[in-house]
Amino acid sequence: MHVLFDEAGKFLAGRILSEAEASAQVELDSGKRVKVKAANQLLRFDKPAPAELLAQAQAQAPEVEAQLAWEFAPDTEFGFEELAADYFGDTPGVVQQTAMLMALQDAPHYFRRAGKGRFKKAPAEIVAQALAAIEKKKQQAAQIAGWADELASGQTPQPIRDQLYKILFRPDKNAPEYKAVVEASRSTQQAPLTLLQRAGAIESPYQFHWQRFLFENFPKGTAFAPGLAAPAITEELPVANVQAFSIDDSQTTEIDDALSLQGLGTGTVVLGIHIAAPGLAIQPDDALDQLSRARLSTVYMPGYKITMLPDDVVQSYTLSEGRNVPAVSLYVTMDEATLAIQGSETRLEQVPIAANLRHDQLDGLVTAEWLAGADDTSQSTDLPAPIQREQLSFLYRLAQHLKTGREKVRGKPETFNRPDYNFRLVGNDGEVPTGTEQVQITTRQRGAPLDLIVAEAMILANSTWGQWLASLGVPGIYRSQASLLPGIKVRMGVKALPHAGIGVPSYAWSTSPLRRYVDLVNQWQIIAAARHGKTAALAAPFKPKDAQLFAVISAFDAAYSAYNAHQSGMERFWTLQYLRQHELVELTASLIKEQAGGAWLVRADDLPLVFTVMGGQGLQRGTRVRVKLGAIDDIALDVHGTVAEVLAHELAGAAPADAAAEDDEDDSTSAGPLAIAVDVNETEAGSADNPAP
Repeated sequence: MHVLFDEAGKFLAGRILSEAEASAQVELDSGKRVKVKAANQLLRFDKPAPAELLAQAQAQAPEVEAQLAWEFAPDTEFGFEELAADYFGDTPGVVQQTAMLMALQDAPHYFRRAGKGRFKKAPAEIVAQALAAIEKKKQQAAQIAGWADELASGQTPQPIRDQLYKILFRPDKNAPEYKAVVEASRSTQQAPLTLLQRAGAIESPYQFHWQRFLFENFPKGTAFAPGLAAPAITEELPVANVQAFSIDDSQTTEIDDALSLQGLGTGTVVLGIHIAAPGLAIQPDDALDQLSRARLSTVYMPGYKITMLPDDVVQSYTLSEGRNVPAVSLYVTMDEATLAIQGSETRLEQVPIAANLRHDQLDGLVTAEWLAGADDTSQSTDLPAPIQREQLSFLYRLAQHLKTGREKVRGKPETFNRPDYNFRLVGNDGEVPTGTEQVQITTRQRGAPLDLIVAEAMILANSTWGQWLASLGVPGIYRSQASLLPGIKVRMGVKALPHAGIGVPSYAWSTSPLRRYVDLVNQWQIIAAARHGKTAALAAPFKPKDAQLFAVISAFDAAYSAYNAHQSGMERFWTLQYLRQHELVELTASLIKEQAGGAWLVRADDLPLVFTVMGGQGLQRGTRVRVKLGAIDDIALDVHGTVAEVLAHELAGAAPADAAAEDDEDDSTSAGPLAIAVDVNETEAGSADNPAP
């Protein structure tokens, strides 16, 4: 005698060896013996053999019409053998009964299990819904197959074109558009990005990177809502008795900072650091604050920028020449000879801006030699009045003094071995680039006099204000670094901790409130401190341990990292275009980090480009080589090369700590394969968290 039984929802059959009151010992065709409880035994038979029964029933089960069986089934609970009798008529054989059992099991939209071999038919409305879902799934499968065929033939269906960036970077893996890309990629054996490029979904590499950035960071677009006017500063502010000037690049429109100098030649000098004061007009939680908090920073890229604030608002508070502008001013008093700082004071005032100096126009004139008086004094007439060589000369001497003091705290000097690179796109006139513009790349040496003057003044202001807020118990947002050991990163927090990388006891970004939200927040706190002094902690917008400060830090960190990554990516894009436009097939470069497989990261000597080369096995870090360039990949933002010639070795003596620090920077500036979220190796079954439909 044989028995058909249910084993965890799976139907098995075997020969009965022995029986007890509540179970039977059964031998399967494989020879395995199992104990089957009486409740799990569904059908006993002597013919055919167990394996033959299962095979014949599996072949016959698809012939059972589920709709017809559902109509035959009683409204009450029933057994499979009962329905088999009604459906087949007469006395159904064991194969027919087993086929009915399998058919019922395979039609859960018609029948619900009510026990071992027992069922109950689903209500008519549930059946209708289930059938509609099945039909929809069939249609969707046909749609996916059709779209996949179009992609494979080199055409992109409009629904996939419309959702391109969602598919690639933030997909719903159950969506038909995503599944079509995966299916087409599998069938053509092409990587998804290659497939989509060939199908015309990615029409422009530049637009691909630009639209991807907007999708991830500005999903509602970059336009400002209408009606965002700049609030007037109603507070009566005294006019400062200074003539201030700013130092920026020519393309800078958000002029946040300016400098002034008083008392030169008297023995006591007062340095004025004047910061634009949108915090006097914009208030926490007003419309402009909400906008600033949503954007968190101006986004910079070659040829274009997305400002944190509308241009009309920026122009209301920017430190443009020829007018008195509200400012938060830090006055630092010092001995003219020794440069020892004797005290500082913060004022809210209107500052006359005498001039907006521009790096690119003056860096060639304002050199260290010229400031030392070694050149013809007639050149001083190139400076706009009332700015004179003596002022800039003193500021340069002060900047060098401040830098030396910081370097003593750092424990080693700051080095400016590599220049800053400036990008200019010819003819785009501030519009969104198309990616086809001619690009010009120029250099500005880090640590040039004007650059150093501004940098040291801003460090002095950010450090002084950070310590002042801490002394008053007024919270702020700080940047700190515990040490210069490898792997110790700069962090943001609300505690006034030392910044080892800069060499100051505390550092609170406060000097760019028109383009960084953190600076605007800190400016509100500084304004409260200037107005209320020792009671400022009670009046400041943000109180100690304020959860909003931590929320701002978290959001800013994420946004600022994304913005910087996009800027770096776009600079890399235009560097690659520079190679193409100038038909450069070779570069000189230095080996900076060995990688697996004998590859090396190298840095180009004359361009802002870090990339991977082969053929450097056995060489040392710092070796200069001539590299033959391979194909440029505008989507992956990458180019590879091969070492063609060894030129020289320069950096063998680099200190290990310096080398590690450079390695950290190099890792962040090198481009690797573009990471997308399309997984062509993912199984159709899905996962518990994302089940397949």
